[in-house]
Amino acid sequence: MRMANWLIAAGVTGALLTTALAGHRPVTVLDVLGCVLVAASGLVLAVMRRAPVLVLAVTGVCVVGYTALGLAVPALAFLVAVYGGFRAGRRRVTFAAAAVMLAALPLAVLASPAEQAVKEAFAQARGVLELAWLVAAGFAGEALRQAERRADEAERTREETARLRATQERLHIARELHDSLTHQISIIKVQAEVAVHLARKRGEQPPEALVAIQTAGRAATRELRATLETLRRDDDAPPRGLDHLDELLAGVEGIGLRTELTIAGERADVPDAVGRTAYRIVQESLTNTARHGAASTASVHIDYRPDTLAIRVDDDGGATPGAAPVPGVGLQGMRERVTALGGRLRAEPRSEGGFTVQAELPLERTG
Repeated sequence: MRMANWLIAAGVTGALLTTALAGHRPVTVLDVLGCVLVAASGLVLAVMRRAPVLVLAVTGVCVVGYTALGLAVPALAFLVAVYGGFRAGRRRVTFAAAAVMLAALPLAVLASPAEQAVKEAFAQARGVLELAWLVAAGFAGEALRQAERRADEAERTREETARLRATQERLHIARELHDSLTHQISIIKVQAEVAVHLARKRGEQPPEALVAIQTAGRAATRELRATLETLRRDDDAPPRGLDHLDELLAGVEGIGLRTELTIAGERADVPDAVGRTAYRIVQESLTNTARHGAASTASVHIDYRPDTLAIRVDDDGGATPGAAPVPGVGLQGMRERVTALGGRLRAEPRSEGGFTVQAELPLERTG
């Protein structure tokens, strides 16, 4: 766009200077000054899109100036400025500038050093032509402005349609999840709770696996409801974040995995996406530990740094040092979340035994 503006300015300047230098007559100081004004009136058009009112003023002064100096050069630059003013929606200012020019140009012609009869004839002819071209430029600028406004409106309509379709798709997914997963998880949770209740009623100790199913069912129900609520909402508010880590660790301890949470650095608010990703990393790490790590303890370390949030989850499971971690859906999901935020993720067995997951998430600071 900037290159196009400069090309227009250069083209208009070249055409005006060619007209100004076409006459065969001795060159005077006034002619040199007039040519400078002619060139200035064309070159200033390069900033017409950014400063249409300024361009109107500069081109108007230059046209009146070189006309008063005796150069019979059309007011092409001012006509282009009128077009730009209407296109930018500055109609009142452009009308006022055009009216001033229509009054000033005949006076500039009469003040020029040309002969009286030539000046009067030129003033009359030029007045008619300038009026016609001003009207044409104004209509052209207004027509293009209206076309651009309609194009912008059409673009907004397409964006609104896309957002509506996305909302409908989210609602469809939410309904499908509610009709399938919620029902099945609820059945599992209820059956586990009934079995635990009956065992305790008979004075028996319920099996640990059954209690774990009960606890996991409750947690899964909460998570699924939060996910469904997020799908139904039209905003990006996260259902879980760093403030929910204590609740997460308490749920994990309910299935027999001892946990320890350590927070370092000055605790501060983090972007929603970072908080949500940090929570999911801890959740997935502890889930993998409970399912596959054969671990009894796990430690979670959160480090608030000036421009980074660091997360580390270690366990004392049976992972073999030096062995490559088996890629799974959970690990892949963590890596995708971290990469999307421009962070780094390491997941590997520890040299002292067990497994570690380390992530660094950049924090966007403002001001």
